[in-house]
This record gives sequence, structure tokens and C-alpha cells, in this order.
Amino acid sequence: MVKRIALFNHKGGVSKTTTTFNLGWMLASKGKRVILVDTDPQSNLTGLILGYDGYDDDENQLTLFYEQNGHQNLKAGLAPAFESKPFPMEAIECVRVRGRDGLFLIPGHIELSEYEVTLGIAQELSGSIQTLQNLPGSVSALLKNTAEHFKADYVLVDMNPSLSSFNQNILMTSDYFIVPTNPDSYSMMAIDSLANVLPKWYGWAQKASSLQILKEAVYPFPSVTPKFLGTVIQNYRPRGGKPATSFQVWIDKINDRVVSRLAPALEDIKMTFTEDVYSKYGIERYCLASIPDFNSLIAKSQTNRTPVFALTDDQLDQSGKVLDTSIGNVKDFENIFSEMSDKVIQLTDDAASD
Repeated sequence: MVKRIALFNHKGGVSKTTTTFNLGWMLASKGKRVILVDTDPQSNLTGLILGYDGYDDDENQLTLFYEQNGHQNLKAGLAPAFESKPFPMEAIECVRVRGRDGLFLIPGHIELSEYEVTLGIAQELSGSIQTLQNLPGSVSALLKNTAEHFKADYVLVDMNPSLSSFNQNILMTSDYFIVPTNPDSYSMMAIDSLANVLPKWYGWAQKASSLQILKEAVYPFPSVTPKFLGTVIQNYRPRGGKPATSFQVWIDKINDRVVSRLAPALEDIKMTFTEDVYSKYGIERYCLASIPDFNSLIAKSQTNRTPVFALTDDQLDQSGKVLDTSIGNVKDFENIFSEMSDKVIQLTDDAASD
């Protein structure tokens, strides 16, 4: 059974895209079939994987890709529902990710944002406007059909940093979610905000799934209670194998705030596992992983369209002590993402066995 995981934080710059790419690759390396979904109109995940790193006026490579592969993106997949086309949605022909068997991409599209207003109206008024009844369940139906078509084990959804209607819809129709953060005051404020927002989104989803008009839609709105897998804290500077003191202060504050604010709010609406389950898999204070700054490795990763932990000596293109240091860092990141993916597999398998 496919497991859909949303990576979400309405604070920007917390490495959602990088985490999605690295985690998806690691899951695939462990024998899972994984689909990565780029729902951010900025399409950073799409650019990272396809190797298109900008918008040149004379030779817009992303535009060229969309022109040549018009059916292979999220907006095109949703078009039958949002543009009232006379044919049903079909599974998207995902792009195979270069260099990693079992890993696929549903590309994003900058024009996906054009559907935002329509979806927002549908989600507010779907109980009274019959012509909009197919929209709230359409995104979930498309991802479900595509996952089944590709026999995927996991679908990882890279979301944009906002409290938009699309994000509300995607998160509340996912099976699980991860909250990436940075060790700073803004991430701590975002945790406080999520503790207020997510219960409201849950209430909306419960109401939507109970509406008869949405149950009878061509794409019914599903009844799902997403489970919180945990946070990821990243981009800190290490000292002696541990976070530098100034970063550790914020790491502790964020972990404490998750424990005191976010987790209780989610527990009240059954969006967490029990404490015993997190403890069983070595997840302390709901933190799946702490990941130091990639430093120069991120540029190598982006250039080679390869996760930091999978960079080869040739891709590092270094020598001497610099190469030795980078090889050690690559190995460290491999261990971090391997342990993180193991926890994701264990948690989702545990839930599936209930």
C-alpha cells in the first residue's frame, strides 16, 4: 500500500526540497519505489532533478521541457478537473530520476498557482456549488492513481512555504507529514503557528470528508488523518561532531517547543503516534534527524543532480586533504539519511500494521 508523506513548513528556506530529494533517493536505494512530487510553483525540485538551473530569456530550458513533455507535470495532470475538460484525469507519466532506479518525479509547473484561487473557492463553498465538487478530491485522486500506476511504495510531496489552499488540501489528504526546520527564531515561531493552524485544517478536512456532495464527486474527498512523523532540524554549523553552541541553543528551543506546543495540539486530534512508538524507533522529542550544513557539497550535489551522500570521488573533483575531508562528510551524511529513512520506514510500517 502506497504511503504519502508531505514535507511542509510555511517558513521558507528550511531545505524542504533538498530533504525531499535526499530522503527519496535514500528510500529508493533501500529498494522502495518512490515518487517525488513538486507542488511548489517555483519548481525547485523539478529544476534540481532535471538539471535546469535558471530562466534564460534566450533559451529557457524549463519552458523547453514543458513544451516537449506537456503531459508530464502536475498542472497538466490536474487540468481535466480544474479546466472542466471532457475526459477524466489519468496517471501522470512520471520522469525517471537519473542515476537511481525506482525513483520518479512528477514535475511542478509555475502556472500551477493559477489553480489556487479556484481550489480555495471550491474548498470554502463546495457544499453549495455543485460545479466545484470535483476539485477538493482531485489532487489526492491524481497522486493515488499515479502511485498505483507506478506501483510506488512512497510518494513524497515537496510543498511550497505558505498557508495556501493547495497546501491545506495536500497536507490533510496525506498519510504522514514531516516538518523541516532551521535552528533559528523564525522556525520556532513557525512551530507555534503550526500548532494553531493544523487543528483548524484538520477540522476543515473532517467536515469536507463528511459532506455528501464531496462523497459523490467524480474524485471523492478522502477521509484521512495525517500522522506527524517528526521534525528535521538542519543547516547548523558543527563543532567537534556536534552543533556549535549557538546553534545547539536554537535546536533545543525548537525541540522543546515541538514537545510543549505542537505535539499536544496534534495529539488532541490524533495526528501523532503514541510516545511509545516514537521511543521504540529512537525518535527523541519528535526529531527524526539533525543535519549539519552541507557547505560546498550542496553545490556539487546540484551540479551533478545527485544527493550529497551519493557523490562520487569524480563528482567531488577534489584532491588531497580536501578530498579526504569531503569523502568523510559524504559518509557522515549517508549515515544520517540512512538512519532517517529507516525511521520513516519503521514508523509507516508500524502504522500500516495497526
